[in-house]
Amino acid sequence: MQAEQTTGFKRIAALRIDQPSIFSINHAGGDFQVIVDDLDGVPDGIQVDKRSNVVYWTNMGRDFNADDGSVEAMVLDGTKRTLLAGRGALTTPKQIVLDDERNLLYWCDREGSAVFRSKTDGSELTRLVDRSSAVGGKGAMLNQCVGIALDKSNDRLLWTQKGPPKGGQGRIFCAGLEVPAGETASNRSDIKVLLEHLPEPIDLEIDAENSLLYWTDRGAPPYGNSLNRATLSPHGLIEPQVICTGFAEAIGLAVDATAHVAYVADLAGQIWCVDLGTGRSEVMFKRGRITGIALY
Repeated sequence: MQAEQTTGFKRIAALRIDQPSIFSINHAGGDFQVIVDDLDGVPDGIQVDKRSNVVYWTNMGRDFNADDGSVEAMVLDGTKRTLLAGRGALTTPKQIVLDDERNLLYWCDREGSAVFRSKTDGSELTRLVDRSSAVGGKGAMLNQCVGIALDKSNDRLLWTQKGPPKGGQGRIFCAGLEVPAGETASNRSDIKVLLEHLPEPIDLEIDAENSLLYWTDRGAPPYGNSLNRATLSPHGLIEPQVICTGFAEAIGLAVDATAHVAYVADLAGQIWCVDLGTGRSEVMFKRGRITGIALY
């Protein structure tokens, strides 16, 4: 596979939920190192600032019906752990994305049915999207926001609403990076559906150079438990396709576009390496139950 054609990315940071922790491995799946092993609750989304060696992650908390979720940060050597957001403000934060140019973090809150943004120091916490006003209200499965990505070329954010498990009602949405003037997170008029009737879409990742959106799907076969791709355009998503299937509850996603590979994590504890040209995949690591992953 093309995984040996490495670029600037040398390691993968990953989250385990069976033994809540952050660990790292090299691009070939070896050199296992624990970064922190005393996480609480259910960690889910992760990002690494390659300039400062700071890792950011979300924690869904212990009770998915309580507002006990959080966003935290720490230096990769395990020092300076900081709570950025939480304290009753979040329910179950999921995938998180870093805008390192503007020092901003964006994440989805699943049971909170919302999309949030803050500064990387946790200040200026802002609810950008509030889906609790949609039919079914807060926490309804159709309203739950899960995966997120920034489409800077089109000044918008994208997110998934997975729908019920294996339900075939998953959707990918978009909206501007700012709430339109005179509107609120709950009534903003610029929200659009880009794709619908998906098995159960989860995490997103954008290859900006090639205008491609990738996503994992943990839904039912034949199109679920898959890695998928579509071309980004200002008007929507073009030519969606399934790259490969066969994962065991696919969750985490990291794309190395230069090396033409993607890494997919699933709840069976596997990290897969996928050749984006051929769709061929192989397990490069297996341990525990893995959610989010990030390259650094």
